[in-house]
Amino acid sequence: MSKDDRRDRVFARRLSDVKAFEFSADVAAVFEDMISRSVPGYPLLLHLIGLYADLFVTPGSRVYDLGCSLGDATRRIAAQTRGIERELIAVDNAPAMIERARELPLDGASVDWRCEDIRDTEIVDASLVVLNLTLQFLPPAEREALLQRIHDGLDAGGALVLSEKIELDHALEQQRMNELHLAFKKTMGYSDLEIAQKRSAIENVLVPDLQSRLEERLRHAGFGEVFLCFRCFNFVSYLAIKA
Repeated sequence: MSKDDRRDRVFARRLSDVKAFEFSADVAAVFEDMISRSVPGYPLLLHLIGLYADLFVTPGSRVYDLGCSLGDATRRIAAQTRGIERELIAVDNAPAMIERARELPLDGASVDWRCEDIRDTEIVDASLVVLNLTLQFLPPAEREALLQRIHDGLDAGGALVLSEKIELDHALEQQRMNELHLAFKKTMGYSDLEIAQKRSAIENVLVPDLQSRLEERLRHAGFGEVFLCFRCFNFVSYLAIKA
C-alpha cells in the first residue's frame, strides 16, 4: 500500500447517508493517518506509555492493551520491555483492526492478539493496563465496572493508563477547547466537509465523560493514586496506580 493509499479520506466524499462510525476495513487501512491527524499530541501519548512500561512492567506479569486498534501502544511497550519476561495481551473487538495489527512489524516480540470485547477479557496478574482512547466508546453505565475489574486484576503497585477525549466541566472552557480542536484538524488537512461528516458519524458512538466524572470513576474503582499526566485541548491521559 502506497503512502497516498494510507491517507485518511474516509469522509472526503459527500455522503447522502452518514452512518454510525465503525472500525471497518476502510478505517483500519488509514487508521494511522486518521488518529495522528485527529488526536493532538498522539505521538507523545505513545511515548508516555513506553515510559510507564519501563517503570511499571515487572517480570512474570501480564500487560493488557484494551482496545488496541492497530497495536501502537503494544508495540511501544514491547520495545520498551524487550529484556523482561512478560506476557503481552492486545484486545480489540474489530476484526479489521486485529487483522491489520497482526500484519504490522513487531520486532520479534510475542503478542497474544485477541479479537474480543474488552468487557469479556479476564484481567489477572497485570502490572500495566492501557485504555488508550477506548473507554469513551463504551456505554457510560458500563465504564465503572470495567475500571473496577482492571483495578482488581492489577498487582499491587500496578498501573492503568487511561487516555480519553473529555468534556470540560466549565462551559466556556469546553467551547474554547472544541474551537481549538477544530482548528487543529484543519491544520492537519481535514476539510470542513470531512470534519462535519465524521462528527455526525461518531456522535452517540464516542460519548465523552465530564473530566470530573472520569476522575470520580477512577477513585470509585479503588485507585489510590490518580495523576493527570497529559492534556491537550479536550484530550487527557491519567496514570492510576493501585495501592
